[in-house]
Amino acid sequence: MAAALLANVLYSTGFVLEKRALGRMPEVTVRQPVRLLRLVVGSPLWIGGSLALASGFGAQLAVYRTLPIAAAQGIFVSGLVLLVLLSTQLLGEETSGRERYALGAILVALLMVVLSLKEGADHVSRNAPYPLVLLVCVPSLAAGVWLYRRTERRAAHGLSTTGVEYGVAVGLLYGVSSLAIKGVSSCLTTSDVGGATVGLLRSPYPYLLLFTGAFGLVMSQAALQRCRASLIVPVCTTVTSLFTAVLGTLAFGEALPHDPLRLALRIAGTLLAVTVLLAMPKHDDAPRPPAEAKELTPP
Repeated sequence: MAAALLANVLYSTGFVLEKRALGRMPEVTVRQPVRLLRLVVGSPLWIGGSLALASGFGAQLAVYRTLPIAAAQGIFVSGLVLLVLLSTQLLGEETSGRERYALGAILVALLMVVLSLKEGADHVSRNAPYPLVLLVCVPSLAAGVWLYRRTERRAAHGLSTTGVEYGVAVGLLYGVSSLAIKGVSSCLTTSDVGGATVGLLRSPYPYLLLFTGAFGLVMSQAALQRCRASLIVPVCTTVTSLFTAVLGTLAFGEALPHDPLRLALRIAGTLLAVTVLLAMPKHDDAPRPPAEAKELTPP
């Protein structure tokens, strides 16, 4: 539980720092990845954000060794509360009344998931069939990259885009990354480090992490620069949580609680959190500047 909340703090802080750093840079695009990397690596603020995200990765490893996947997702979505608060204070992003009510509902959902946990009663799986993992992950990666490229083409042609498409695309990649982190955590051991390393290298998890890390870095930075952090991250979080909770639970064969009350709290809390995220505004309502009036001249 403590590791999950720490991961929330680190991830939210990292996203906000990266967003603030990107706001000071020229426009970046996935079509120029080398230029993008050169710009972000030259920013101390962005490096600080990336280090926070990397530390969140370490905390997430600890979470997946001690909590079931579905329960972990119910806690991870609570990070949205801190994210919106930081975005308001540090980025000047305004939140609507509906967004503030949503934050309260997410806190209730978090409390329900926490009450459903019972030490020693939940089964935490350590293994999943590799073919099944690849069957789930590879099409999802392809869909995420395709959707992102489609959205970029629309933006390049001057067509209207929102943070939803970017959030879904990046969320699919982060969902695969989340399953890979779960797989890596199951391979870690202190008794046979050499054997564990060989087993990890023979698994698909480090290679999935490399792919999602490289593509996710480029895609997320361009998306964060174009959209509000408090807009795109909730959409991304929704997709990642749904993907990981449903497909991850099935792939790793983790069972839900047998106690009816704990089962009801676990399911209701997770569904409430996801429902609230889906109901949050997915577009900016800021008014556009009026078009310049054309000067009328007599014929």
